[in-house]
Amino acid sequence: MKRVLAGLFVAGVLATAVAFSGSQTPASKELAAPLRIDTADRNPWTHLRLNNDSDNFQFVIVSDRTGGHREKIFSKAVEQINLLQPEFVMSVGDLIEGYTVDLERLHREWKEFQTFTSRLEMPFFYVPGNHDITNKIQDDLWKEKFGRRYYHFVYKNVLFLVLHSDDPPGSSSMSNEQVEYAKKVLAENPNVSWTMVFFHKPIWLGNIEKNGWGEIEKALNGRNYTVFVGHVHRYQKYVRNGMNYYQLATTGGGSRLRGARYGEFDHIVWVTMKKTGPVLANIMLDGILPENLKLPDTDEPVTQYDRRPTYPVKGFVYYEGTPAAGATIAFHLPHPITKRMIYAGDAIVEGDGSFVMSTYSAFDGAPAGEYIVTVVNAGKFIDEDSKPTKNLLPARYASTGTSPLRALVKPGPNEFVFELQP
Repeated sequence: MKRVLAGLFVAGVLATAVAFSGSQTPASKELAAPLRIDTADRNPWTHLRLNNDSDNFQFVIVSDRTGGHREKIFSKAVEQINLLQPEFVMSVGDLIEGYTVDLERLHREWKEFQTFTSRLEMPFFYVPGNHDITNKIQDDLWKEKFGRRYYHFVYKNVLFLVLHSDDPPGSSSMSNEQVEYAKKVLAENPNVSWTMVFFHKPIWLGNIEKNGWGEIEKALNGRNYTVFVGHVHRYQKYVRNGMNYYQLATTGGGSRLRGARYGEFDHIVWVTMKKTGPVLANIMLDGILPENLKLPDTDEPVTQYDRRPTYPVKGFVYYEGTPAAGATIAFHLPHPITKRMIYAGDAIVEGDGSFVMSTYSAFDGAPAGEYIVTVVNAGKFIDEDSKPTKNLLPARYASTGTSPLRALVKPGPNEFVFELQP
C-alpha cells in the first residue's frame, strides 16, 4: 500500500494540502488542513482535491420578517442559523412591523428584534425596509440606533454594498446623496472579485431614471455583481445586464405560503462565495433541525393585520375554449378612500383550467365584494428557468382598466367560469 504526501499550491503559496500517511509523524507546518489516508492501486473515492479554497466563505441571508409576521418563525430561524454556523448574516429589510409614529411601540419592537439578533453567534448586518423606516420619526430612531442607513464593507475581496430603497421615507427611491455614495464606493473598489448589493424594494421594476437605481446600475456595469431584495414576499429571479437579481420570499413575514410554485415559503439563503461567483442554496426553515430533532421554543408573538372573513372561491379559466393553463388570475378591489385598485388575491390556473383563489393564506378564498378580474400568462411567478415570458393572452385581460371580467363574491361557496376571447 502506497503512502503519499501531497499539497495544493495556489499562486506559489501552499494554501491547502492533503497528506497521505499512516504514520504518527506530524504533518509539515506548511500544510493548512492535512488529511491522512492510505492509498492503494484502486481507491473508494472520486479524488482528493478538497473543496476548501481559503478564499471561499459562507454567509446567510434572511428575508422579510414583517407585514403581519407569524409567531415563532424568525426567532427559531436564529437558532437554525446558529446550527449552520455561517460566517455572518445579511438581511434585506422589514425587520419590525413599524408603520407608526408611536415611539414607545417602536422602541418595544426594536428591543424584541434586537433580542433575537443578539442570540446569533455571528455578525448580523442590518438593511432598512419600508416597515423599518416609514416616516421621519422612524428615520431618526434608525439613526439613533444604527447610524448609517447605507454602508459597505469588503470581506475576502468581495464588496458588500448595503443601500436604502426608501430614501427619503416612502419614496421607493434612492437620494442623490446615496447615489453619489454608491458610485464613490464602486469607484474606490474597482478590483474586487465580486460585488454583492443588498436593499429592500425591487426598485429596478420602477422608473430607474428617476428613482436613482439607473445611475447605480450604470456604475455597476462592467463588474461582476449580484443583487438581493425582499419586500414582495415572493421569490423571483431576474436577470439584468447579464447579472442575477434575487427577490427573496420570507423569514416569518406575512405570506400565503403556497409553496415553491408560487415562490411563497419561509427560507434563508445559504451563500457560498467562490472566486467564480456566489453559489446559492434556498433552505426551507422546516428542514433545519438539530440532532435531537427539536428546536427550542421561543416567545415571539404573532402580529396580524385586520382581516375580513373569506369565502371559498374556485372556478375555471378558458381561452378560445381551451384551459388557460399556467395563467395567473387575480382579483382587484378599489381602495375605499383613494379608489385606486388593490391587488387582493390570486391563483395559478391548472392544466384543466381550474383555479382556487388565495387572499391571506393558502387557498382561503376571498372576502365578499365585487372584483375586477385580470388574467395574464406572462410568467408572473417563477418558471423553471426563472425568466419572464411573453404574455400569451390578449393584453386587455391584463389590466384592471381594460379587463371586462368581473366576480361578485358572496358569503358561502363561490364558483366562476371565465371565457377569454381573442
